[in-house]
Amino acid sequence: MNQNRHNSIRRTILTCMILVPVVPFLLILVVGFYHFKVSLESRTVKNMQRIAMDHREIIDAFLEERVNDLEFIHASYTFDALRRHQTLQKVFSWLQLASNAYTDLGIFDAQGMHVAYRGPYPLTGKIYKDAPWFKEVIKHGVYISDVFLGFRQTPHFVVAVARDSDQGRWVLRATIDSQKFNTLVGGVQIGQTGEAYILNANGVLQTTRRSGGRPMEAPEDAIHLGHRQHAVDVAHQTFFSQGKYLYAVVPLKGGAWILFVRQDKADAFRALRVTIYATALICLLGGSLIVFAAVYLTNRIVNRMEKMDAEKAQLGQQLISASRLAELGEMAAGFAHEINNPLQIIKSEHALIEALLEDLKDDNGLMASPTLAELDESMGQVNLQISRCARITQAILKFGRQSEPTVETIDLRKYIPEVIQMVANKASVHGIAVVQDLVAETAHVKGDPAQLQQVLINLFNNAMDAILTRHGSSGGELRVAIQPAGNGAVEINVADNGCGIDTGNLPKVFSPFFTTKPVGEGTGLGLSVCYGIIDGMGGTMEVQSEQGSGTVFTIHLPVDTPNGG
Repeated sequence: MNQNRHNSIRRTILTCMILVPVVPFLLILVVGFYHFKVSLESRTVKNMQRIAMDHREIIDAFLEERVNDLEFIHASYTFDALRRHQTLQKVFSWLQLASNAYTDLGIFDAQGMHVAYRGPYPLTGKIYKDAPWFKEVIKHGVYISDVFLGFRQTPHFVVAVARDSDQGRWVLRATIDSQKFNTLVGGVQIGQTGEAYILNANGVLQTTRRSGGRPMEAPEDAIHLGHRQHAVDVAHQTFFSQGKYLYAVVPLKGGAWILFVRQDKADAFRALRVTIYATALICLLGGSLIVFAAVYLTNRIVNRMEKMDAEKAQLGQQLISASRLAELGEMAAGFAHEINNPLQIIKSEHALIEALLEDLKDDNGLMASPTLAELDESMGQVNLQISRCARITQAILKFGRQSEPTVETIDLRKYIPEVIQMVANKASVHGIAVVQDLVAETAHVKGDPAQLQQVLINLFNNAMDAILTRHGSSGGELRVAIQPAGNGAVEINVADNGCGIDTGNLPKVFSPFFTTKPVGEGTGLGLSVCYGIIDGMGGTMEVQSEQGSGTVFTIHLPVDTPNGG
């Protein structure tokens, strides 16, 4: 029954000791991780958006400078002047000094005829009236084309401006070095996998992509956003959202081009991934520590409860034994009282018989003879045994008397033998030699004779039990000694050559109801009671023991000084 109760208590305590710290521990970790995750994701995304916006400004400034260069030339020279080879050469040289991004420069009339050209390709005389870029620049006045092949059959894009003159609307066009432009666009460095590239509205690459893709190719993973006028996010981008990449997207050329800044999520959120691993490790270690501490403390608590329950049960048995001993003491006192009355009658009759015998002897009614001598000897023996029985009954009455402690002067040299006489028969039966060493110069002490008798009898009984455990019915010795101890005290030693006390139990021998005997054995008085009695008499009680060698109990009692101090 107790085991089931202890198991139930163990489960309850263990559950509470695990849940109580684990719940706030996990809440703190979850809340802290959530805020860190949101903060890191927001900071990472915003950082990419900022980089994309800054990069767009660089690219826009580059394209705007190219347009401004051509518009300046358009405004500074006439169509006829630029048609001349020397003038066009001079202007092209000036453009290359301004920027090495230009690869050629050409002049077109209103019909799309390439009337003058400075560059590495034989394009003079080519007709471009049906080319999409020519139609756009004639229509809008300024145009930056997508990447196309054209007559040269290599990917490139052009910047063109158109103006009206006496000869009609004519066009000035420059081709931009794709390699230089790719270097400008792809120069973004974000972590180990970050890259930047440009798509048109149809998802066709306008620049080389570091992770794979050349101009005029349409990557399978290209995201089509259509024409955008403002910076946008591709999606709600978090560490746990779908997709391998983290994007920042901004429009160029009024939405005709789209600048992508892209980074692998594993690279972008490396710190968050490390935090996840660290959090998992902390959870594992913290949880293991909590469980270990909970199991350890629960076992200690339940073991302590089991020990207390065992001590409680033992205490109950000892209280029962003490009650039985008290009842036995009362019965013994009653028996002694009942026996004492017949003894008094026998003693009176013995005295009468002795008186009658003396009268008969005086009247010469009885003559001296061996028979009369034997009769006198028998009468003396009867008187001796009556006196002995009287002493025994008096000792029993004294032991069983329940009264308030009375402090008296005790002569230990006479008192100790009287107490030993009460256990002498038990010692003799079990083959235990009782040795008395009573120093003659020992002073009297002050105390309650009945309580001191209780202490000594308990020590004698414990000593004889220890002797029997080790030696059986032969070889045992119980030694009782008294001597002056100095400092106004007398020392009483009760020593045995029994089994001794285990070192681990030695500090607990004076604990309430402590015993190493099986339940139901022993006097039930307990050494703690003895210790309390000696302490109440103003003395001290100590123990020295070595397992397998024996035990010595030492009692110090105050001397009875003549002035009563």
